[in-house]
Amino acid sequence: MKIRTQLIISFIVIIIVPVCLSLASGYGLSKYQFKLMEKYYEIDEPGYDSLSDSTQLLDKLTQKLYKDTARIAQTEPEMLERLEFQENLNQQLEKKYSFLIVRKGEEIVYNGGGTGLEELDNKLPDFGDYDVGSENCVFISGENPYLIKQIDFWTTDVKQGSVFIVTKLGQVLPEIERLVREIMLATLLILGTTGIILVGWIYQSIVKPLNQLHEAMHNISEGNLDFTLETTSHNEIGDLCNDFEIMRKRLKETAEEKLQYDKDNKELISNISHDLKTPITAIKGYVEGIMDGVADTPEKLNKYICTIYNKANDMSHLIEELTFYSKIDTNRIPYTFNKINIDQYFRDCVEEMKLDLEEKNIEMTYFNYTDEDIIIIADAEQLKKVVNNIIGNSVKYLDKKKGIINIRIKDAGDFVQVEIEDNGKGIAIKDLPYIFDRFYRTDASRNSSQGGSGIGLSIVKKIIEDHGGRIWATSKEATGTVMCFVFRKYKE
Repeated sequence: MKIRTQLIISFIVIIIVPVCLSLASGYGLSKYQFKLMEKYYEIDEPGYDSLSDSTQLLDKLTQKLYKDTARIAQTEPEMLERLEFQENLNQQLEKKYSFLIVRKGEEIVYNGGGTGLEELDNKLPDFGDYDVGSENCVFISGENPYLIKQIDFWTTDVKQGSVFIVTKLGQVLPEIERLVREIMLATLLILGTTGIILVGWIYQSIVKPLNQLHEAMHNISEGNLDFTLETTSHNEIGDLCNDFEIMRKRLKETAEEKLQYDKDNKELISNISHDLKTPITAIKGYVEGIMDGVADTPEKLNKYICTIYNKANDMSHLIEELTFYSKIDTNRIPYTFNKINIDQYFRDCVEEMKLDLEEKNIEMTYFNYTDEDIIIIADAEQLKKVVNNIIGNSVKYLDKKKGIINIRIKDAGDFVQVEIEDNGKGIAIKDLPYIFDRFYRTDASRNSSQGGSGIGLSIVKKIIEDHGGRIWATSKEATGTVMCFVFRKYKE
């Protein structure tokens, strides 16, 4: 979810949800308090209008007692003169935040409100002086307003009497106060809960990913790439974290490649240095022999010169491999692709190498199982490097008195397959998947005895793949190895 959408949702939620929940909680709490008030104060159906009009609510508190007292005034007026009745009625009125005043003639005979209400005596309405209002209610204004309900009766000695139910206005019922407190508390809880949920949501989707991103940047600034930046956010920051993780992986891969490259370079330099040292030492020895007159016959001199020449060729080959290796890393191998008749090409290769191999007691044979006019697109010079490297590798590890190298050309549908087989030591099954890796040696101890840079087969693989082909090997220890590679046939 986009951050803009999250902010809009948060704005809507923080306004609508608290309002709706507050209204719902206020409705529920008020209904509960109304039921309590109806039960405790004997009010008939108190409503929300009572909350907005305290006078109306206080008026309803004494409705029932007023009606009961009015009925007694009509049927048994003498009871209103009894102190016991007056005390009992006043106690009931006190529970409803009111009190009783009884007047006989012009004299107040009972005042349930206590002292300090002398000013009220002069404001009480006269006998029969009813204001037009609900159930003879009289509102007396002033510093302390009162709501007065008047009930007139005739005393036993035929005097005018009045009973006043007096309610002091301005006071709030405990239930109303409790209702207000509960509504305010519920509103605060709703606001707090909504705020906590929104903060948690925003923190989880924005702040937390930002903290993770900050920590990841700190790790990278310290050179630490061995961590994983994971985020569950699906907004812009989540996308940024994902992009940052991709960048970290690429940086790590680059760093690992650089370390491997440096390691390979060091190993290559070590191999080349070691392999150059051997022919250089031999050349120096034979040159010194010539200078000291050890080669005192034409035959010896010729032998010394041929040896020096061969060692120089070995050095030249090592330097060529080093140069080619540098071109592989920069993808700057020079290719000149042309149409090549594969049968004729390999026949020429065999003829060229056959004589040299025979001098080493190695028999080379060639078999073509395809049409003689099959054409491929290849670089003849680089393909020659492939053949030379594979055969050179085979010669290096031949361990039989009579060496055999067979070259076979086979038809593989749209491809032509070349197989170069030898009867050398063979390669262990565990080593086969790695023989085309740079500097991989099936036997490290051979490095010094056999020589070579250790990158010959990796160069072969690179050239084959650049031609759109692939290469693999099969081998059996003590029996021999078969190198196989394929090229796509050329079609008009």
